[in-house]
Amino acid sequence: MTPPTVSDIPALRRTLDDVRRAGRSVGLVPTMGALHRGHTSLMDLARPANDFVVVSIFVNPTQFGPKEDFGRYPRTPAQDLELCGRAGVDLVFAPTAETMYPPGSHTFVEVAELQDGLCGASRPGHFRGVATVVLKLLNLVRPDRAYFGQKDAQQVRVIRQMVRDLNVPAEIVVGPTVREADGLALSSRNQYLDAGQRREATVLFRALREAQAMVEAGERDGPAVRRHLVERIAATPGAALDYAEVVDSETLRPLDRLRGTVLAAVAVKFGATRLIDNIELHIKP
Repeated sequence: MTPPTVSDIPALRRTLDDVRRAGRSVGLVPTMGALHRGHTSLMDLARPANDFVVVSIFVNPTQFGPKEDFGRYPRTPAQDLELCGRAGVDLVFAPTAETMYPPGSHTFVEVAELQDGLCGASRPGHFRGVATVVLKLLNLVRPDRAYFGQKDAQQVRVIRQMVRDLNVPAEIVVGPTVREADGLALSSRNQYLDAGQRREATVLFRALREAQAMVEAGERDGPAVRRHLVERIAATPGAALDYAEVVDSETLRPLDRLRGTVLAAVAVKFGATRLIDNIELHIKP
C-alpha cells in the first residue's frame, strides 16, 4: 500500500501539526527520488526511532550546474511510492520547484570553506543549493531526526555544520554507504553506466580499500596515499579522475600527515556519468 502524498506546504503542515499534537516524534529522509536500497536503508533507520516517518522526493534544481544532468536525472515516481510503502513510510512530501522556490526567491544558504573543496571545487554552487533545500525541508517538516547517507560525506559535513550554526533543532543521523556485491556504492546515477563502465566503476571502492590497507599497514604520509588513489584510477580504462583527496574529516582540508579521523574521497567520471565514493580511516595514535 502506497503512503499518502502531499505536494503543497499547507497540507504538509496540517498533517504534521496533528502528529505533533498527539505527541509523536517525526523522522525525515530527504531524497531526490529514483529510490534504491541506499534510500531504504535510511528509512529502515528512521522507522524504529520515530513514530512518524516522512520521505521527501524533490529533484532540487539549485544544486545542479548549467551543464549537469538536471534534465535527465532519473524520475520514477510510481516505483518510489511503492518502495516507500514497503518501507513503512507514513507520508511522502513531493513538492514542485515552484512550491520550494516561489517567484521572487532570493535567499540562499552557504557554509563557507566546507563547501569549497572536493565536489565543491568542480561543482561551484552545488552545496549552496544543497544547504538551502535541506534547511527549507528541515523548517517545513521540523523533524526530530533527519537521515543522510555516508556516501555523500561532504554533504553530511556541510549539513551538520549548518544545523549547528543556525541552531536547527534536529538530530542528523548518518547511515553507512550501501554497496552492490562488488563494492560499487549504490547511486541513482549508476543506471547511466553501460556494461563496460559498470564493470570498471568498481575501481572507486577498490582504490579506497587499497588506501585503507596502506594506512592499516602504517602509512601516515597523506600525499603518498593520495598518489596511490590517483595512479590506481588513472590505470582504469574509461575512468576520468575529477579528484582523489585525503582530508581531515572535520575541516575537509588535505592532510600531509595522517592523524585522527581521515576521509579518503574520490570522484570519477565514466563518460558523462560522475560517481563519488569515500571511506573513513581512523588513525590510531
